[in-house]
Amino acid sequence: MTGTESFFIRTSGCNLRCWFCDTPYASWDPKGDTMTINAIIDAVLQSGLKHVVLTGGEPLVPRESSDLCRELRRQEIHVTIETAGTVDRHVECDLLSISPKFASSAPDAVNHPQWNRLHERRRMPIEKMRALIQRSNDYQLKFVVDSAADYDELTLVVNQLRADSSDVWVMPQGSTIEAMD
Repeated sequence: MTGTESFFIRTSGCNLRCWFCDTPYASWDPKGDTMTINAIIDAVLQSGLKHVVLTGGEPLVPRESSDLCRELRRQEIHVTIETAGTVDRHVECDLLSISPKFASSAPDAVNHPQWNRLHERRRMPIEKMRALIQRSNDYQLKFVVDSAADYDELTLVVNQLRADSSDVWVMPQGSTIEAMD
């Protein structure tokens, strides 16, 4: 899917609040316009694009995500969902991209104690991830790695999910070239 022109649908709101979130306007301080499923479908069809990426925030939090995906696929639109895998919702998609969150992604415990506790409790529901994977047409695990220490947790998660190495992607955490060096 690399390089494929895609229509992005970004939901607002997240149940984790990772410290490095690249979309705080969809997580920490949710913003955006409320749209009906029909309005979203119309916008996708008017774009002429045949690929949609449903992302967030956490795109599986809204119950309507199931109806939206079903309608997109009915319109013969390829649907990729980018999720942390923390919400077990029955959704139809062509590619499920699960990005499990490491312990190192937790919000600061001093400044955000409640979110820190919720993040730890919610971040790695292996059984929910397994259920999502089992129902998916195709999936990938995409890990955002902040330090070498994250690789131990990555290996544990891959083994717990019994994922094939060809379905595992690793990317560095960082929003600038300097941060990734």
